Amino acid sequence: MSSALTQTSLPESDAVKFISRGKVRDLYSVKTSTNQHGPVEEYLLFVATDRISAYDVILNNGVPDKGKLLTRISLFWFDRLQHIIPNHLVAPDPFSSALVPESVRSAISPHRATLEGRTMLVRKAEVVKLEAIVRGYMTGSAWSEYQKSHTVHGIPLPDKYVESSKLDEPLFTPSTKADQGQHDENISPERAKELIGADLYDEIARASLALYNEASAYALSRGLILADTKFEFGLVPSPSGKKLILIDEALTPDSSRYWSAASYEPGRPQASFDKQFLRDWLMKSAGFRKGLEAGPKGKGWTMSEEVVDGTRDRYAEAVRLLIGDGLI
Repeated sequence: MSSALTQTSLPESDAVKFISRGKVRDLYSVKTSTNQHGPVEEYLLFVATDRISAYDVILNNGVPDKGKLLTRISLFWFDRLQHIIPNHLVAPDPFSSALVPESVRSAISPHRATLEGRTMLVRKAEVVKLEAIVRGYMTGSAWSEYQKSHTVHGIPLPDKYVESSKLDEPLFTPSTKADQGQHDENISPERAKELIGADLYDEIARASLALYNEASAYALSRGLILADTKFEFGLVPSPSGKKLILIDEALTPDSSRYWSAASYEPGRPQASFDKQFLRDWLMKSAGFRKGLEAGPKGKGWTMSEEVVDGTRDRYAEAVRLLIGDGLI
């Protein structure tokens, strides 16, 4: 197994410049061409590292090949779901695509061995500050809230569900999109409409539910239940004004909860192919709790080898089941 890539450092040039590091991705701006007035068009290089986070905390060590697995599954879903809503993908392989100018390819080619399989060229978009969560089953924070008030994100639900129950209809449940180091917050639809406007909210809700419905039906045909997922959206210029597109990643085990359909049984937690394995270890074995985000000694949290291997195996199995090949 290869070692984990937790950080990239591309030399800056006129063509490629570092922007930021997220929980998983390193972002670089890409200038595709210039004229006397400056750049004609600018894209982003999305590099999926092997970093992993839980409870908004980035772990000290990564999961080998995780970034490649995330990229593979996002590319699969971007292609399969593009008829529902456009996405930000420009080139899935920036090392050979004719859409990527020679100046950019020359800048990144020396790093091909490190970046290949985990890098995409994407459109730059105005990010909508809302996490678009669709829930098809009663689990996670939804289950925690429902036990207390029979609501989910403040939405009243019938008093009939148990843990892991399938909802009568998938539910769109927004949350805030927090800055790096901050925590997302579940909010009501009414609050979300106040934040981004009712029309944009309704468009995102419709798109999110359509994406979830098609993805969950396909996943079930492959033996997986898509319990819930999170989408992110952006706005790009168009002749008729700003157009909504799907951005970031799509239906990966980082942003989605996948369960085994064969072992599914309501009334209890489910066997999953996502980072719930890591979350459980942090809470039950490592002693993580709110207020200890920096670690018990202020040095962060480091996964054991067993947790690293177990997390990678679950991600790879999800890719194998969905796409037919989970190996790197």
